[in-house]
Amino acid sequence: MKVLKFGGTSVGSAERIRHVADLVAPRGKNIIVLSAMSGTTNSLVEIAGYLYKGNPNGAKETINILESKYLKTIASLYDKHESRERALKEIKATFNYIRSFAARETFGPAEEKIILAQGEIMSVAMMVLLLNERGIYAEQLPALEFMKTGANGEPDTKHIRLNLKPLLDKYADADIFVTQGYICRNHLGEIDNLQRGGSDYTASLIGAAIEADEIEIWNDIDGMKNNDPRFVENTRPVSELHFEEAAELAYFGAKILHPTCVLPAKVNNIPVRLLNTMEPDAPGTLIYNNITQPAIKAVAAKDNVIAIKIKSSRMLLAYGFLTRVFETFEKFKTPIDMVATSEVGVSLTIDSERYLPEIVDELKKYGTVSVDRDMVIICVVGDMDWTHTGYEARAMDALQDIPVRMISYGGSNFNISFLIRKEDKVAALNRLSEYLFS
Repeated sequence: MKVLKFGGTSVGSAERIRHVADLVAPRGKNIIVLSAMSGTTNSLVEIAGYLYKGNPNGAKETINILESKYLKTIASLYDKHESRERALKEIKATFNYIRSFAARETFGPAEEKIILAQGEIMSVAMMVLLLNERGIYAEQLPALEFMKTGANGEPDTKHIRLNLKPLLDKYADADIFVTQGYICRNHLGEIDNLQRGGSDYTASLIGAAIEADEIEIWNDIDGMKNNDPRFVENTRPVSELHFEEAAELAYFGAKILHPTCVLPAKVNNIPVRLLNTMEPDAPGTLIYNNITQPAIKAVAAKDNVIAIKIKSSRMLLAYGFLTRVFETFEKFKTPIDMVATSEVGVSLTIDSERYLPEIVDELKKYGTVSVDRDMVIICVVGDMDWTHTGYEARAMDALQDIPVRMISYGGSNFNISFLIRKEDKVAALNRLSEYLFS
């Protein structure tokens, strides 16, 4: 059995929903994971925003606009009147439920998460009805009955496995299973979610729970590209990646795959294949644990990076200096991307300004602090094992005319990262493509 995940653009219209049904119907008994229709989650966030501000009329107007989109989709999605009426009944009931929150006296995070869950619930309902209309016995696997996070916010993999299997056994005669991505329950039993991009995570967690043969992530791009096609011409899909390489690219800017998706598949040795809904015969990108021939595979860029330098003459042979620096970031729950050290200081990068003033104030206890905003991390990914000579030199040669603020190399066998100015990003990406892939 395989797990096939389809993103919001893949189910963004009646035509695309039918196309996904065409793809999955002949594939046999697999589990299909669906995101909300494209634009839905943003609208639901907007609705919640109005309710937080005590503006029920603003929420209702947005609900009406979103409902109209779904009603138009349903009108052209089904061939049979009976299917159309059943879909209308379910979708209208969902929107009436969302409207009910506008009449409540209080609105908080718990209510917001309930509203955000409705997009995926509607996608699955419409897809199951469409497949059933075509004579395919499709059964819904409600994600809220098996997908759960623990007290630490991390997925409860044991709970997922133990609660998913009885559902599969219950509907053993089904031709195909369909479930919601993104949504879950937390350790208190409340409706929650796996954050943005969580449908990828759902697919990977389900794949691990059932020991799937493969996990397929379907989007509207031909696999993971070797550079950013928005800024570089003639990019091409990377045919194969190690899980570590894919994780680096996903974290540092390759939007086709959510970074969290990689780990459950990696540790359970389940291949992940990135495919294009609009070009289903394209080979896409295969991600697995196999080590391929040494090569530089791809380049990605992460924007909105902040560089912080802490310089202290007392650092020379000072025991505990780095410990105190890193404890500062732990105190303010701010992750660090890159680190470079010298005898008299340390430079590092973060990607959030949320606690920046407090962090800088705390770091001033240990030395002189300077901050550079609007920086970009350029990540060059491939087999960067230090015994394979020349690869890091080629990347550095490509950037010989571009000012580099920091370099991170050796922390991973799979990447070398450069910190540059925002205004040098496009030139750097193009120079790297020219030197590495031409």
